[in-house]
Parts: sequence; structure tokens; C-alpha cells
Amino acid sequence: MLSHWRTRSITLLPHLWDFFVNQSTEDEFNFKPASPKHLAHALVDLLCQISPAFKRNFASLLKKRTQKHPFERVATPYQVYSWIAPHLDHCVDYMRASDAFANRIGYEEQIPGQTRDWNEELQTTRELPRQTLPERLIRERAIFKSHSDFVSAAIKGAMAVIDGNVMPINPGEESKMQMFIWSNIFFSLGFDVKDHYKEFGGDAAAYTAPASDLLGVRAYANLDPEGLYTLGTVLVDYRGYRVTAQSIIPGILEREQEQSVVYGSVDFGKTIVTCQTYEDLLKKTAAQLKIKPHKVLNSEDEEITLLSSVDCKGIIGNDKRYYILDLLRTFPADINFLPGAANEIEFNPELKKLGFPLQHKHNLVCLRQELMEAFLEQKYIEFIQIAAYEFQQLRQKKQDKKDDKDKTDEDLKSIERISKIMNDDDSSSQLIEPHKIIQALDPDGQSEETTKDIISKAAKKVGSRSEAGFDVRFNPDVFQPIVRHANPEGDEVRRDKNLIKEASEFLVFQVIPNFISECLTHASSPIDGFTLVEAMHARGINLRYLGKIVDMLDKYPQLSYLQSISVAEMLCRSAKHLFQKHMHSVEPMSVSAAVSHFLNCFLSSFVNPHAQIVADEFQSKNAKRKSKKRSKEGFLGRNHDNEWVLETPKSLWKALQEDLKSHFDFTLECESVDSTVDLFHVQKISVLRSFCMKVGIQVLLRDYNMDNKLKQAFAEEDIVNMFPIVKHNHTKATDAYQFFTSGQTKIQQGNIREGYELINEALNLLNSVYGAMHPEIAACLRLLARLSYVFGDYAEALSLQQRAVLMSERVLGIDHPNTITEYAHLALYCFANNQISSSLRLLYRARYLALLCHGELHPEIALFDSNIGLILHAVGEYDLALKFLEKALSLNKEFYGVKTLKVAMAYHLMARVLSCQGDFRQALQHEKECFAIYKDQLGEDSERTKESSECLKHLTQQAVFLQKKMNEITKGEKNVYLPPLQIATPAMNTILDTLNMINGIELVHFVQLSPNAVAKLRNEILKNKTTQIKDTDQQMKQIDDIVTKEEIKGDGDVNKDDCSRMEVSPDKDGTLTTNSCTALPNGISHPLPINNTIELD
Repeated sequence: MLSHWRTRSITLLPHLWDFFVNQSTEDEFNFKPASPKHLAHALVDLLCQISPAFKRNFASLLKKRTQKHPFERVATPYQVYSWIAPHLDHCVDYMRASDAFANRIGYEEQIPGQTRDWNEELQTTRELPRQTLPERLIRERAIFKSHSDFVSAAIKGAMAVIDGNVMPINPGEESKMQMFIWSNIFFSLGFDVKDHYKEFGGDAAAYTAPASDLLGVRAYANLDPEGLYTLGTVLVDYRGYRVTAQSIIPGILEREQEQSVVYGSVDFGKTIVTCQTYEDLLKKTAAQLKIKPHKVLNSEDEEITLLSSVDCKGIIGNDKRYYILDLLRTFPADINFLPGAANEIEFNPELKKLGFPLQHKHNLVCLRQELMEAFLEQKYIEFIQIAAYEFQQLRQKKQDKKDDKDKTDEDLKSIERISKIMNDDDSSSQLIEPHKIIQALDPDGQSEETTKDIISKAAKKVGSRSEAGFDVRFNPDVFQPIVRHANPEGDEVRRDKNLIKEASEFLVFQVIPNFISECLTHASSPIDGFTLVEAMHARGINLRYLGKIVDMLDKYPQLSYLQSISVAEMLCRSAKHLFQKHMHSVEPMSVSAAVSHFLNCFLSSFVNPHAQIVADEFQSKNAKRKSKKRSKEGFLGRNHDNEWVLETPKSLWKALQEDLKSHFDFTLECESVDSTVDLFHVQKISVLRSFCMKVGIQVLLRDYNMDNKLKQAFAEEDIVNMFPIVKHNHTKATDAYQFFTSGQTKIQQGNIREGYELINEALNLLNSVYGAMHPEIAACLRLLARLSYVFGDYAEALSLQQRAVLMSERVLGIDHPNTITEYAHLALYCFANNQISSSLRLLYRARYLALLCHGELHPEIALFDSNIGLILHAVGEYDLALKFLEKALSLNKEFYGVKTLKVAMAYHLMARVLSCQGDFRQALQHEKECFAIYKDQLGEDSERTKESSECLKHLTQQAVFLQKKMNEITKGEKNVYLPPLQIATPAMNTILDTLNMINGIELVHFVQLSPNAVAKLRNEILKNKTTQIKDTDQQMKQIDDIVTKEEIKGDGDVNKDDCSRMEVSPDKDGTLTTNSCTALPNGISHPLPINNTIELD
């Protein structure tokens, strides 16, 4: 090892037991020890001996590292990219040369034979045993580790492919048809190769197909079937290109694909083959995914039974594993965007009024899995209701002689038994066993045959494929024109089409209106485009319906913020489509100039932006091409004719209008960014953030004046980097998820301590599977922190929330919506621990990042302003507090209504601040408004109404007294002076209680019970639960031990009758539990942890 120290070179030589300095020079090797001798067992110790500067600097580095939190040093499973980067001076980096050497064109990092076999790793980890909990933990940890390593390698390889550092395996083909292999990973580009997708939309369909295929891979991987394997799949969008990275099936490259496929079709339904082994394997997955077995005809008119879409292919690898791929049509088609479907079925007139069916860019439009599950749940409820109604009619005919009361009781019991089945069984994952329904309807077994007939009739009405129970499935190929069914005019195919028609109508007429209703009640309040997309996908709404949602939002002025976010999301997605075409004609040396020019045309108010590139370069390059008679075909086969230079704001926004219409069916009447901002109140910086995060642009961290009409906003130096946008299948910790959901159930039932322990166990399991860093661990920490805060353990809540904040920053990003929520929670816990300055700084930071995401017109800003104003009130900054509270009041009026409890609380907070300033007249007016709302909403007997009334009396007395003294002074009476204002500093406990109210915190207070109360409670339990108590002596002893009770105090829009309700009842094992009411206030932006469902997938 050679080290440069001052002006001479020192060569360090490792020995069997230690390190020493030898006598070697740059010209001659001499292994003999140098004089004076330096010997050490560790290399660092040896360097410290020979270099005092190294010893001093190394100690300083170690000290800085130990001062950091461990979460700041632990590596994240997936790299997180930021869309902004500070300016860094270029410095010497010796590792840069090593990276350049490792990324040699046409070479890989490892020597052939030493690369990892990704497919073998991914499949072997899934074959690990999973019978016991330790085995499942080891298996899931291995799956996660292999998958995260595969994703990292796929990202690196995809970037190398786009950068031109990987040689294609078919260099003789057209460049967009070229395929690549790097580090045992297969890479393909998102172009229509050999016109495979010509009938489905060309390149637009070829670009969408990998994303649809990834959804199918995710669905099958979540089922985790034994014996059936899917490929490791990663989608990478980088520099305007889409690259699909897949693991390689053993032996697939040694033969043609037509010879490898033993199930499915390789030519879109012309040649269809099947295999008995695949049919046996797919029967289980088809039942879980609700895919209907259907018969189709091949080119020889032979009937083939498929248990998947016709596009699905089954290949047996050389490792004797059964693989399935091309799962892009796993779920049924969305006929609302298939105009050809109107020729096969009759559309609903209401749908036609909305403009359906619409022509989309491509025909690969499918319904989401979440929608299918919601639709099946709705059909199952309909099935139970029909069966119950028919059975009640039957009983009414047979029991005419019975008393009406007896008939009513029997009907209620039947409904209760049916409801129990609906709660116990999962209709979306398995076939409901018929004997359970028969037993619920007819527990005595007196009319079993008749009951079976009723079930058969109900099953037929809901479209069940089985007359013995509920089994509704979908035919994914029913609307494919290239597929020939065995009996296309038969009743079975007609029922399949009607079922998909009902699902599409269910999406438009129920799911979308329900989503808007949730936003109206503030049960869901998207913060930015990311949370909007997440909320839509969770409900099964495709993004192509976003234009229709924006049109529906015109009727609701209080949802103007949601309309602005939706319009900004559509703008960014359409701009992404144009950006991809824009980048296809850009040379690698002009990437920064092309990106900055596109941003100027898209977001800058400057009318005539120009590309920052010297015209002489164009001339010299064109002249060189003409002289050498070279074609213009360049990087990845795109024509580098510099068309991007001719882009103007007018042409770009015209193309945006066309793309918005074709993709979202949204008509944008604005022809520039300024008119769009004025019409929809869109914030330019928010659009810039969203667009950069969607296409992978990293810009310089500085202030951008995009409203300047005399100068373009972006320069070539502002484009720091281009980073990849990655999509892949996230692995799932099944046992941790079960513990987490069980803990939530316990909490909602009132057993908060048991729920806390279950969630804590879920945290331990998550750490075992994912390691120290993962978004799901951050979510678990956030919930544990909230529960600790509810219990009154403020120090533990602060410690857990600090870990959640650090983790969220690392794995999600600083400006991610979840990270903003973490900051707000941490601010509250800091205030509870008397760290007031830290609390204010965190709230200012959260408010700033929220403004970056959506601007000031959002309900979240009202919540931040209320918190900030209340804390400023506590520290005596009344003028500044009043500004924040005034802003919160105006926003609450706009988004919640003028007569809501949110507005009443805002009036009350302003009255308190005004009274501290001595402005009793204004304070009295605000408190009157608060009292009027409380009286109207809660009634005169409510505690809040009474408190407001007392506050009114106090303010009235102060105002009258002050006015009386002012009148006396005005009259010129002697010995009259204005008394000093008696301003009572608000107590921190009072401020904390108010903070809990406005943030939707339900505190659990432990109240000591008197002996008389214990005796009264004992007598009441014995009176009501005598038949359920098995051991009276033991039960009485447990009752005597009860010294506390849990009393839940709500806030927000909780009805007064729903609070402070406690029920003590023995469980099945004889132990006592207390079940407290947990009502979620309407309009709380941050949901309570006990009602907050965190999806761990």
C-alpha cells in the first residue's frame, strides 16, 4: 500500500500478524523493514504512528461520527433521490477515477463467472421453509435482502444502458429493438418492437405494458404460491426512456421463445397452448385473484381452457421451475375507455351523458385490483341481502299462525347470523362455504332443500359461477378482439361482459363519488400529487379518471384545494409524456441545455426562451455529418436532429392541451402557465417539484423567479443531475402486518395497553425482516409515539417520534408528506416536554414544506397556523400569534364552513389572544361567534357552551369596566386613571390541552376511584353479567383490584353523547377489560393513531 506523506512516499506492507513500513521506493521493491521501525497490529494504528496529522484528523472524524444519531449512519435499503441539490465546489476525489474505470464501456464490474445469479437467488429464497415464525422471519429477511440487491443492480444497469455503456446482444437489429444483458439481468426498452402493440396503441401501449405487467407480478407475488414463480421485475425511467429489467429464466436464451412457451400464447391468441401442470398450479391463483376459467379457440379451432389471460405465458426453465410472465392483462378491461365495447354491450345512459366510452391513447386499459376487491365485497353484500330477503319471505308464508313478534325475532336472529358470516368470512379471497349460509338461515335444518334453492337463486342474480354459493369471477379476455371464445354468442360470455360492465359502472357511480364525499368530510385530505395518487389507487380509481374528478369538483367550492392539486398532477403527467419525446432527440452532451429549455417553456413567464447552446456547434456537427455522409441516427437510435431547440412555450402548451384531452379527457382552455395559475390557483414551485420528481430532474437549490417576463428562469447550470425513477414490487412482512392489524383492533376496542404491546411486537418483527431502516418501521414508530403520548409518557413519545422523523427523512425524503406529518407530531411532543423553541422551529419547518407542496390554500395550513398561533400565545408573542390565528380562521371558514366547530375553536383562540392584548371589544365579538356556534351545534348543556358562556361573562365585565373608566377620563373627572390590564399568562397545561383538541388527540386519563365507586361498579357488574361469570370469588377479587378507569376525552366534532363512555365486561376467559369510546372527530387532518390504518404493503 502506497501512501504520500509530505514530500516522500511510504510503502506499507501487511505481514501475517501485523503491518510495518518497508524500504520500498517508487522504482524498487524492498520488503525489509524501514528504519526507524514502525509496527502495529492495525493499519490505522500504524498510520497514526507515522503521521500526527492523520492521528489528529482521524480522531476528529471519529468524534463527529459518534455524535450523529445511528439512524443517520445506517444505510437505507433503497436509494432516495432529492429533486434539489446545493451548490458544491468541485474537489479532488480519487474514487472518481475508480468509478470511471469500473464503468468501462462494454464491460461489467465482475469478471464473468463471478456475477450473481439473480434468478436463482430470488427463487431460492422463496423456496425456504415457512412453517414456523422463525422460519418465516428468516425467509422474509432473505427475500427482502435479495430483492433490494437486485433492485440496486437493476438501477445501475439501466442507467448504464441509457448512457451507452452496455453493448446490446443483438447489435444488428434496429436500435430501439435492441436488448441488453448486464450482470445477469435482461434489459429491454419501452418501444413497440416488431409492431407487437400496433393494434393496441403503438409506442404508447408499449410504454404502459411494463407497468401493467408489474401490477400482475405484484398480485401473483403477494399470493406467494408454491410451485409457481414470477420473474424479478424492475421498471426504471431515466432520461426520458423506460427500461424494463428482469431476471433471466435459465435456458431461455438458448432457444426461441415459441419453443419455450408451454402455456398461453406468444402471438396474441393465434397459437394457444396449455399444460396440465400449469392448469393445476393456476387453479389456486385463479380462485384467489377471481379469474374465471374460460375456453378459447386457437388457430386450429381447438378449445383451450385458460385460467389467466391469453397474454400470460408459462415457461419451464432448465431448473425445472414453472415460470409465468407477461401478466399485463391479469385484471379485466376497463370498458369505459374502450369505444369498441359499445358494439358488444349496451352502455348505461348516465355513462353516456358523462362522455363514456372514451378513446384512450392505448387499449391496454384495465381495472385495478383494489376496485375488483371492493366490487366483489359489494356483490357479496348484495348476495347475502337477497338470500335473507327470500328466506324471510319463505318463513312468512310458513308461519302465518305465529305471532308477529315471534316472526320479527326470528328474522332478526337470521340477520344477525348472516351478519356474523359476513364479518367472519373473507369474500374477496375465497369461496364462501354454502353450509355456513344454510346453517345461518336455517339453524334447525327443517327446510334445508328450500334454503339451497334460495342460495341458488341469490347466486344466479349476482352472477356467481356456482349455484351452491358465492363465487363471482371475471373473464380477463372477454373484451379482447383478438381472442376467439368457444361460444361467443352464448349466455356465459354475455354474463361475463355484463359483470365487467357492472364493475365499470360501480367505479363511476359509487367509488368516485364516495372518494369526493370523504374529501368533503376531510376524512381524506391529499397534500400533494403523490398522496392524491395514493388515495385514488387505494380505492381502485385509475388516474385516467382524474379529468372527470376535476369536472365533478367544480360543484364543491370547499374542495378548491383538491381541484388545484388534481390539475397540477395532470399537468405534470402530461408534461412528462412530452418530456420523454423531447429527450429522445437530445444528444448526451446537450442534456442540461435541453432540460433547462423545456423547463423554461413549461413554467417560465418569459415569452421567448432560447436554448443555451452555441449555434457554431450545430454547424460544425452538421458539416461533419455531411462531409462523412453519416446518418443522423445516434444514441439509442433516436434522431439527434436537435428538434428540442425549436420548442417554444406556445407549441409546448398546445401539445399539453392535446395530451390532457387524449389522456384525461380534460379540456384546458389556458394557453400559458400564467393563465393556468390564475384560473386554478396552481403554484409554480409546487408544479416544478412534482414534475422533477416524476421525470428525475435534480435542480440547483436556489430561488427561481419564474414570474419574470424579461429573463428566463432556468439556465444550463441549474440542472445538476438526472436520477432514475424506479418501480418494483415491495416485499411484505406478513407476520408483522398481522400483529399490527391485531394491535389496531385491540386499540379500537378500548384495550389500548394490549394493542400497544402487539404493535411493539410488530416493530420487533419489522426490524428482524427489514433491518433498521424502512418506511413501515417509521410508520410503526409514529403510532407507538402517539400511543405513548396518549398514555401521558411524553418523554417516551418524544424519543420514539425523533426516531420516526430521522427514519422518514432518510427513506422518504425531507419534503415527503409523511415527513411533514412527522415534523408536526414531533413539534407537539416537544412542547409537551417544555421544549418550546424546538416546537416552534419544527412547526415553521413543517409549514414551509407544506407550502412547497400545495401553497397556502389547504386545510393543513389552517392546522399548522392554529398550532403556531397557540404556542406563540403561550410565550407572549400576541401580535404574531394573532396573524397566524387570523389566517387559520379564514382557511377554516373556507374549507369547513362558517358554522362548524373548527371555526368556533378558531374564534375562541382569537378571543383569548385579543383579551391578552387588552382589546376586549374585539375579543367579545369573537367569543360571541364562538358561543353561537357551540350553542347551535352542541346545545346549551354542553361543557364547551358553558365554558364559552363563562368566558363571555368575563370579557363583558372587563369590557364594561374598561369602557367606564374611559368615559370617566373623557369627562375630565379628577382622580381617575386607567388601571393596568390584568392579563393572566396562560398555563402550559391549558395550552397543551388546547393543542390536543385542535390536533385531534384523545387522551387517556387515569382517575382514582373511591371505595364507594368500586363497590357500586362491583354491584353493577354482578347484576348485569351474572350468567357470564364462572368463578364468582375470583371475579370479585379482580373487581376489588380495579382502582382506575379509562376515560376518553374527545374534541373536534365529537358529539357530547359519544364521549366518556366506559364499559367493563368479562372476556371469554373471565378477565375484565374496559372498552372506551374512541370517536374520530370530523375534519381532523391528522387521523388519530387508534383509528389510523397504516398499509404495510
